[in-house]
Amino acid sequence: MNKKIKYPFFILLLRSTALMFRHMPLDGVIDTFLSVFNAVFFALAIIATQVLFDAIAVAAGGGMSFAECVRPLLILGGVTFGQQIMNGLHNFHGGSVMWLKARGVFGAILQQKLQRIDPANFEDVEFQDNLNKAKEGYAALCMFAFIPIFIVTFYGTYFATVGVYLFSLKPILLAVIMLAFIPAMLAQIVRAKVFTKLEAESAPLRREHEYYQRTLTDREYLKETRILGAFNFFHRLFMESLSLLVKKTWQAERKTALLQLVLNVTSFAGMAVATYLLFTATMAGEISVGAFAAVFAALGQIFYVMQEIITQHIGGMNRDIGKVENYIRMLDMPEWTGDFAVPDYALGVVAEDVSFTYPGRDNAAVDGVSLTIAAGETIAIVGENGAGKSTLVRLLCGIYRPSAGTVTAGGIGTAESAQASLYRRMSGVFQKYQRYKMTLSENVVISDVGALPHDRQRHHATADDGRINAALKEAEFDTSDVPLDTMLSPEFGGIDLSGGLWQRLAIARGLYRTSRFIVLDEPTAAIDPIEETRVYTQFQRLAAGKCAVVVTHRLGSAKLADRVVVMDGGKIVATGTHDELVARPGKYADMWQAQAQWYG
Repeated sequence: MNKKIKYPFFILLLRSTALMFRHMPLDGVIDTFLSVFNAVFFALAIIATQVLFDAIAVAAGGGMSFAECVRPLLILGGVTFGQQIMNGLHNFHGGSVMWLKARGVFGAILQQKLQRIDPANFEDVEFQDNLNKAKEGYAALCMFAFIPIFIVTFYGTYFATVGVYLFSLKPILLAVIMLAFIPAMLAQIVRAKVFTKLEAESAPLRREHEYYQRTLTDREYLKETRILGAFNFFHRLFMESLSLLVKKTWQAERKTALLQLVLNVTSFAGMAVATYLLFTATMAGEISVGAFAAVFAALGQIFYVMQEIITQHIGGMNRDIGKVENYIRMLDMPEWTGDFAVPDYALGVVAEDVSFTYPGRDNAAVDGVSLTIAAGETIAIVGENGAGKSTLVRLLCGIYRPSAGTVTAGGIGTAESAQASLYRRMSGVFQKYQRYKMTLSENVVISDVGALPHDRQRHHATADDGRINAALKEAEFDTSDVPLDTMLSPEFGGIDLSGGLWQRLAIARGLYRTSRFIVLDEPTAAIDPIEETRVYTQFQRLAAGKCAVVVTHRLGSAKLADRVVVMDGGKIVATGTHDELVARPGKYADMWQAQAQWYG
């Protein structure tokens, strides 16, 4: 993400408003009409008040009967009633329904964008900070999308009608009211700069703070932090990050407090001058007593509305401008684009002189690697931690695009193809498999949701149960005590599984997906070598006829592969069968000698 890109304020307004009307057109139109009619009723109330007070003044002098005063009274009552109805409808639609809907819509837009971004970006610390800012921004974007429309439709209509009315009474009244708020607008420009800087400085701290909070409260951390006595350590880090966040926010608020004081003083002075002009005009007979009463009663409302625009709306937008800018900048990030094609793994997988360097790092994780996986061949990629095994697999799968060289998977180039094309007919089980807080069946079928019908619900939204049970059986997951509709989450009223059952479930998930290229990326790292051998023996049988890759740093399972690839320092240092490599002095033989006692 290019942090040097700056978006002018009015560009952010246009982009935000365009997003709303593009994704919520009907809501935008309804809110516009409600705003206009609401403003008209507010202005009509001032005029109706003048008519009533003028009628009362005439009646008090004997020029009008009481009955004749009832009509303007009823008109004012009707206008007031209509005003309350329109105000209630507008607040309900714009302040509740539309606001909540927009938060969901803008959140979904961000998630869809992240799906189209090169996954390698997620390894970059700067990108993670910017993503945190963007997540804060989609809520703030709601204000940027609504407020400009609200200002134009409601406040614009209100001040246009009231302005014409005031100008007809005494032109200088309108001028005084407008001039009183110029200093306040200048103050908001300074406020915007202060809070934009605050957001830039707060994002890394906020990400740390949220992480420390998870270590204290999330169930996955609870056992370890309590048993090892780490609670106080993480609590101290949590409080320190919170203190820094509060300190930075306080510094920004303190800088803008004086600006708020200037606004209040200016508004008070403007209201005092307008009241004096109104009084002198009435005493001079330039305006009627009814006009004086109506305008005097409305002055408080007029100044309150102006303050609301500047402090609540424009001020709130200035506070959130940095967040919105980060959201828009994230939407403008380059996307992974490419041609759609169907991979044919009868052509195998080929890497030619491939290198890859993670964003923000200097050294290549994979350096000049060439490798061919033939159709129906199973290879094992072995090496010590940090050798580049998992990175190479991500390149072979098309999750990462190579920094140099080419990868062709099933006959299509990963650098030129769309992600959806690359992942078709591919499956895998990974070391850090996920424990989804869903039903057992959903935990399995999530790997092939594209084949699911859309008119069925929850755990029933699957292919046939027989296929699910077959995948679970292949993974040796016993379903006799765990029905398919069992919720696998104590937080949602269900149960939890043992580590071994979760591991089998992750394997079943990978087996359920229809595939011609399958990857096991150290999914058994947490179990003993005997159990690991059992899993890989099963995998060898299931991978028959497919392109298959087994990634491991334990060599007992590598014996099951047709060919073994040894990596060290991001390079391939040896290839061959297990027996060939054991007999050959080198990295593999040394590793086997160190691990041989495990497999005695």
